[in-house]
Amino acid sequence: MPFVQVRGEILSYEEEGQGRKRRLVAHFTDGHNILDLVWFQASTFKWIKRNYPAGKLFIIFGRPNVFNGRLNIPHPDIDPADTLQLGTMGLQPYYSTTDRMKKGGLNSRSIERFTKTLFEKLGDGSGMYDYLPSALIYQLNLMPLWQSLHDLHYPDSADALRRATFRQKFEELFFIQLGILRYARQRLQQVHGLVFAHVGELFNTFYHDYLPFELTNAQKRVIREMRHDMGSGQQMNRLLQGDVGSGKTLVALMTMLIALDNGYQACLMAPTEILAEQHYATFKAFLKNMPVQVELLTGAIKGKKRRDPILKGTREGEVNILIGTHAVLEDAVAFHNLGLVVIDEQHRFGVAQRARLWKKGSAGNAPGSVLSGFPVEAPPHVLVMTATPIPRTLAMTLYGDLDVSVIDELPPGRKPIETQHYWQERTESLYRGIRAEIAKGRQVYVVYPLIKESEKMDMQDLENGYEELCRVFPDLTIAKMHGQMKTAEKDAVMEDFVSGKTQILVATTVIEVGVNVPNASVMVIQNAERFGLAQLHQLRGRVGRGAEQSYCILVTKYQLAKETMQRINIMCDTNDGFEIAEADLKFRGPGDLEGTQQSGMAFDLHIANIARDGQLVQLARDTANRILDEDPTQSRPDYVPMWRHLHELNQNEIDWSNIS
Repeated sequence: MPFVQVRGEILSYEEEGQGRKRRLVAHFTDGHNILDLVWFQASTFKWIKRNYPAGKLFIIFGRPNVFNGRLNIPHPDIDPADTLQLGTMGLQPYYSTTDRMKKGGLNSRSIERFTKTLFEKLGDGSGMYDYLPSALIYQLNLMPLWQSLHDLHYPDSADALRRATFRQKFEELFFIQLGILRYARQRLQQVHGLVFAHVGELFNTFYHDYLPFELTNAQKRVIREMRHDMGSGQQMNRLLQGDVGSGKTLVALMTMLIALDNGYQACLMAPTEILAEQHYATFKAFLKNMPVQVELLTGAIKGKKRRDPILKGTREGEVNILIGTHAVLEDAVAFHNLGLVVIDEQHRFGVAQRARLWKKGSAGNAPGSVLSGFPVEAPPHVLVMTATPIPRTLAMTLYGDLDVSVIDELPPGRKPIETQHYWQERTESLYRGIRAEIAKGRQVYVVYPLIKESEKMDMQDLENGYEELCRVFPDLTIAKMHGQMKTAEKDAVMEDFVSGKTQILVATTVIEVGVNVPNASVMVIQNAERFGLAQLHQLRGRVGRGAEQSYCILVTKYQLAKETMQRINIMCDTNDGFEIAEADLKFRGPGDLEGTQQSGMAFDLHIANIARDGQLVQLARDTANRILDEDPTQSRPDYVPMWRHLHELNQNEIDWSNIS
């Protein structure tokens, strides 16, 4: 619920509970309805009753809850009504504070006093210069800067507050987009791309003779987009989005073949060894007897006899495609002529890691090139892939200078995963379903939120779950895997599951980004209420890789909050990753979404909200593009304050070069 402010009086007090569970409840009324004010610190009860007597008018502020069917506000802000000087709308300003601010003696009231003093000193605001061009303010009917700041704190009407909020939100989003797009244009002007002039024999031979199935229209469209990028003379920087199983890997391989046809090498970097190994096996299977040398380089490949031939072949150009993990970033790895870099599950890699791989291309090897600036020669083209769908508004902010391609259809023959919700009490029915699928020759994942039982958390755990499944299915082969195991142990467990030796794999979310097991048809997620939508969707994507019907079972405790139940229902209603991502953005906000920290998003939104302000993000982006078209040299006199303000933001808050 949102914060509320209410004027009224306390009718009476009563104390409830015993010992540590004691609480003081004041019955408060505004003359029409009653809500409870609740305090839990017993040592303050006498002070509260003495200072907030019944029958006196107070103004309270807080966030309402519902407990046992009654509306209440825990630990409200409360002030005598005759001591507050309320604004025209009768509202008391409220300012959020952190624990550190509170320890320093700052609370909402003290911040309000400082703010009021500041506005009194500024007078009518005539000395405050508006850094947005007057023409832009007129075109968009924006409130002037001074007026918007004043009306955010002391509005005299709901419309004034709405317009002030709109101005501040637009300004925040506009300068973010202006910085991203200006940097992207500068890079395009200063960085020339390798020109892949033609589609040659390797690509055409693979397409006509080796392609195992017909490409979807979405795959064809994406390949055309990347083909255009790589032949344009500008560096490709493209984000490829697509749900698990949509065929991103095949698109990446075919894009690499274009690089090979033009005399260049390609590299694919994956976040885990087992995923890199699967890509290697997949590429080898796709290419069969084609004259393409593919090598794998991971931390597990040790010893000079094994590593030296790979490093030598890569350095001299004999290795056409190198697939690896972070190991490809090592100083010992050098390319003869790297033309294309593909990064899988890009949110798992930081900006600096991507830049190091970028530097290994022809540009990075050029004399005088530097990591922080624009290289001397043409860098390799870059394709970053993700199976975590990113809402369009968030993608425009996180990856504003990347072009975005989307594979929005699954290959033919794939059946949508059927998602069902089970209460924890329905274990017998759940086990019957698991037994039936295994009888068909299928395999099952069972995911737990915890490894071991915890007194602090009322959740199912892997160790107890594993023991119970062993008792229920004594005739089956069951294995367990979690993040505390060594890499070699996890790889061995996963290999047994991939080969079909293991029928049930009990795991934590360590399998969220994992290998392709087409025979796995059931994903059981225990305590599904503890996971976010994006993570549930990622886990669900571990099944449904084959032609058979697959199932995702979301198991929860019986009592669920309203928002949690909404998340479960969304998962049961749709398999559309982008619809789920949009809902996840609204539930959690952009700051909590996986990948925002690794992406280089070095700024915080103070007033705008990407989940709710999607149209405003688009308006800000369109306006920024128009400004850059009108003033490409950034020299128009009426735009100078705007460019100066952007420069100050760039110096103090945001590193635009990390937004990629």
